[in-house]
Amino acid sequence: MRATCNVVVVILTKDESVHIARAIGSVRQIRLDIDVVVVDSGSTDGTVEIAKGLGARVLHRQFDSHARQFNWALSELASAEADWIMRLDADEVISTSLADEISRELPHLPEDVSAIYLNRRHIFWRTWIRHGGRWPLWLCRVWRPGSAHVEDRLMDEHVIVDVGRSIRFEGSFDDVNLKPFSDFVRKHNSYSDREAVDALSVWLGSRTIARNESEKLGRQARVKRLLKLHLYQRLPLFTGPFVYYTLRMCAQGGILDGRAGVVYHFMQGLWYRLLVDVKSRELRTLIKDLANREHIVQVVADYSNLDAALVAEILFPAARA
Repeated sequence: MRATCNVVVVILTKDESVHIARAIGSVRQIRLDIDVVVVDSGSTDGTVEIAKGLGARVLHRQFDSHARQFNWALSELASAEADWIMRLDADEVISTSLADEISRELPHLPEDVSAIYLNRRHIFWRTWIRHGGRWPLWLCRVWRPGSAHVEDRLMDEHVIVDVGRSIRFEGSFDDVNLKPFSDFVRKHNSYSDREAVDALSVWLGSRTIARNESEKLGRQARVKRLLKLHLYQRLPLFTGPFVYYTLRMCAQGGILDGRAGVVYHFMQGLWYRLLVDVKSRELRTLIKDLANREHIVQVVADYSNLDAALVAEILFPAARA
């Protein structure tokens, strides 16, 4: 029997036909009133049809960033009669133990509890990546409507809890991507474009993290963010990736993750970070002699394949205000 508790699960998609049925099926394990909302960005592989066939509501919006896509969904759902919002990526799966815990605990939480952190397991080449700082990985994925938002960043965005207190559930959820390795490479190459623009905004002095905003991050995310801003990004270009990779493989035991771990930590911890640094250097070189903001924005937009209006808002937020 289902308790009276409505949970709206938001899933962002773009050509996720290989994942979407699995993701929706995993949240259907939760023995509560589950409303799945898929926000699609122009899928052409049958994702929308699969989602609708499984009873999901499908909204459509052109993609600009994960943060803006999700915050748009929150605004669209503002009038929905939801007790809780859950964020789930299309390639993620709720474990049976977590579904049981949510079913059992969520309807009975005190009113002052406004957000819940869940522990994510990353599975790569059928191997659980336990080391290199990848486990435990606590992420805010469930919150009461109006109590949180997703921070406006191109990459590495986190959920900011605005009111109330947060707790942790013990059950985990898994990130298990079924697409080929070439998709991993393509996706991270695209991510590096976005992160290079974010890094450029820090270099230009246009992006800072307010103290009260950073304190609203979870402890793990807050520590990582502060280390990235005040240590990693102050290292000379190309130094940080090697320092970070050595830390992951040695101090954090990434080498213990076996063959799959060696590939994963190399690609995600060194290759990807080098891509970001190389692109950051190229962007700085391209704009160093430019004085006109509109020209800077257009050069960066052309380089990163991002919308010029989005780039302007990231690089020069004061102008938007």
